[in-house]
Amino acid sequence: MPVPSPLTGFAPPLAASLDYAEIIRHSGPVGIFVLLLLLGASIASWAIIGIKYFHLRQAQRQSVDFLDTFWQSKRLDAIYQAAEKLTVSPISQVFRAGYIELSKVTANGSTEGGERYDLGGIENVERALRRASVAEVTYLESKVAFLATTGSTAPFVGLFGTVWGIMGAFQDIYLQGNANLATVAKPISEALIATAVGLLAAIPAVVAYNFFLSKIKVLESEMESFSSDFLNIVKRHFFK
Repeated sequence: MPVPSPLTGFAPPLAASLDYAEIIRHSGPVGIFVLLLLLGASIASWAIIGIKYFHLRQAQRQSVDFLDTFWQSKRLDAIYQAAEKLTVSPISQVFRAGYIELSKVTANGSTEGGERYDLGGIENVERALRRASVAEVTYLESKVAFLATTGSTAPFVGLFGTVWGIMGAFQDIYLQGNANLATVAKPISEALIATAVGLLAAIPAVVAYNFFLSKIKVLESEMESFSSDFLNIVKRHFFK
């Protein structure tokens, strides 16, 4: 028997907690498909976030180590040997591409006085550096686009599940012939779970995408700066 309340005469009923297993069972094929799709996208996003975070952190750390080696060493072959150990650093990979092309040019090119090579060979080195930079940026950006896709589409997928659930809820209300607040509130609150799941999948993906994009842009700028410095050094010491 309800306990009397000093204001209304009766205590309000305790709010029933949502039974998520029951909600999933009553969601129907479409609702279950939407929830599974969002769950799969969320799991894939978190896996990509973990992989890219550790990869970019290692790439940044190895790039710092390579640049220290590059500016402290005076021999390109010694720098190349160090770069072979720093395989995650995109800057070291750019250097390796430029060094290999430089070796080809100096091996096959003609010299004047035994010291300088034809300046046309510098264009081959520049192209090799550019190709390597593009390849490294492409590799760094791999899988990151999935985060952007998840962040932009997951809320709409969740909204679709909510709209579908609300349509079913109103259909049940129509069949029961009862449209009071107690009848409407529960099915609508259950239908809104799809939107909540969509937001839970989208928000981390958007935050991680912007974070990774900023890190990749920093590495891209460092590759461009290094390529310019390397070309100047090569031009000054090898080409007329």
